[in-house]
Parts: sequence; C-alpha cells; structure tokens
Amino acid sequence: MQTSVSARFVDRALHAGDRLARNLGMDSRELTDIHRLRQLPEGSFGKELANFLDRHQLVPLSGILRRKQLHDSVHVLTGYEADPLGEAEVQAFLLGAKFFLPNLLVGMVLMGAIRRQLPHLNYSQQEVRQRLWQAYWRGRRANFDPDRWQPEQLLEMPLDRVRHRFGV
Repeated sequence: MQTSVSARFVDRALHAGDRLARNLGMDSRELTDIHRLRQLPEGSFGKELANFLDRHQLVPLSGILRRKQLHDSVHVLTGYEADPLGEAEVQAFLLGAKFFLPNLLVGMVLMGAIRRQLPHLNYSQQEVRQRLWQAYWRGRRANFDPDRWQPEQLLEMPLDRVRHRFGV
C-alpha cells in the first residue's frame, strides 16, 4: 500500500513536470525507439538499455522532460537496478553529479518507501545508507552532466566505453 502511495506521488510529480515544461516551451522529441534498440549489437549501450527495459517489463519513458525520458538510460549507465533501492541510488547519483531539486524530492519519497519496507527487504538500514552515499559520491566523481549528456548518440557504443567516457 505504501509503495503505491509513493509511486502515485512520483507519477504525479513527473506529469506535473511535463506540464510545466510544456508551458515553458521546453518540448523535446521522443528519444527512445525500443524496436531500434533491440536491433543493436550485444554489449552496446543501446542493446543493454533494451535488455534492461525488457527484463523489468518497462516501456521507454516518454513525455516532455528530457531527464524523465533518459531515466532508464541512467540505470544502464550506472548499473543500478529498478527496485526501490536502485531507484534511490539513481537519484543519489544524479544529485552527486548535479544538484536538481526534483531528484532530491523523489529520493526522499523513495527513502520513505524503503524505510517502511525495510523489514521485508534483503538489506539493512546501514546498507541502504552506505549504498546511497556511495552512489552520491560516484556521481560527484563522475564527469557526467545529466542535462547535457546525449545517450541517443552513444547507443551503438559498447557500454563499458560509455561508462569510461563519463567516469562511471
């Protein structure tokens, strides 16, 4: 029940961000074509993105906000999973790379959900804290700007080379 409350909050926040971006004239085209990604060579960044989406039964995020559309690409870049802790790690990584208030807010909502679910999860509160700090400092050390990177130009490149390019 608590997870659905958190998921609804995040979903509403993303839709509100889309509305705001549209009102500010910040429209962006759809960036991810899953059919094209599936055709890319094994080990390429794009193929790994398709594999991630398929493994978690996700469809590419769409909408106005570029950061929203690129969210799953950050999962692939960093290797963080799509579970609540992996989602929080992505937010911590992004905060480390470049402060953006929505990442902080989404991260706080995820932390609340993780804290409530902790008795049912396979990690301790100390491990959660440690992994989030590691993700934050990994973002701080990375040569990564979430607003300027263009993963759509890196899709055919091997994932390890993409990670090396950004120091991830």
